[in-house]
Amino acid sequence: MSKIQENLFELKTKLKTYVDRGRQIGFQDIRPQPLIVTKPDMNKIKPLKKVKSCDSRFLAVDCSTRILKRAHNWGIYLMRVAYASVENRKVNWGYDESIACAIGDRRYRSNFLIDRRLQLESEMALRLLHEESTAAVETHGVTLRGLGEGDYVLLDGASFFGGKRGFHTSLYEEALRKKVNLLAVSKQSPMLCDEKGRDFMASTSILASYPIWVYHPVKEANMEEHLYGDVSLVKLCEDSQHVFRCDIMDPLASNNVSEFLSPLTSLSEDPRCLGYPVTLWLAHEFSGASNSKLLQYYDLIEKTLSDEGILEPLRIEEFSCSFADKIHGITRPYEGGEGFDRV
Repeated sequence: MSKIQENLFELKTKLKTYVDRGRQIGFQDIRPQPLIVTKPDMNKIKPLKKVKSCDSRFLAVDCSTRILKRAHNWGIYLMRVAYASVENRKVNWGYDESIACAIGDRRYRSNFLIDRRLQLESEMALRLLHEESTAAVETHGVTLRGLGEGDYVLLDGASFFGGKRGFHTSLYEEALRKKVNLLAVSKQSPMLCDEKGRDFMASTSILASYPIWVYHPVKEANMEEHLYGDVSLVKLCEDSQHVFRCDIMDPLASNNVSEFLSPLTSLSEDPRCLGYPVTLWLAHEFSGASNSKLLQYYDLIEKTLSDEGILEPLRIEEFSCSFADKIHGITRPYEGGEGFDRV
């Protein structure tokens, strides 16, 4: 609990300052990811080979955010980052939890949570990746041996590294050093458009004639724009209609992209997430916290704020923004599912 105690100290310090002095109005917004607009090219669609089993290990990292308390100008969140490792159908997993506090309006808090999520996912993946094959890593969960050449690390999102709104560049560098295959898979990709402004993935799916396929590249890596991977599309299961953006952070993979990505098909026939790599789905599932755990943290935060003498003024601010939740039967923010503060 030492990390949580540090989080609580930072939390009460921020909110004490807010109660005493208020907050700064306005902030410098961060430019969103740029649109990628291009016309689908049938010549870039190549078939994938269906793989039933693979000797490589697949590790995925994902982070969830749950609202614990919030008002118009501040929010308190539980951040839970988890990993899942699949090797020959054997699953290992672990997680870390921390509490974050953001002072600012709705848009500021949303940006803050995205940045914090990328930071936590990068740190978790790097910690797992940095260990040599003879060592081991342990979080809340089983002991995990280090990754090696030919293994895969799957990130949730696009392959933006460094700068604002990106994964840590040290993660990219360590993956290259250990010859681990680094991929970033996005659940949805609204920034990809065809030449008429329509959904690029849908337009490409109409053109594809193979049961499973890869479209490479939509856009090549450009490190000056912090885009470290070739942007591609993949359809990994014949029985699924889902197509995903898959960014490839390996300059040598472009020589034979189909061979490089085909092992993902061995992960993509689980009925719980048909067409999506089950390792990423498991990491997403393990990143979720139970309501009893959320209530435990909620009570801990209330006690911390009460001991500091700032609970009542903050609770009044909560009431001023919670009526919409109340009429929907939500008594605490974390019961509301996907709120605007959740990533």
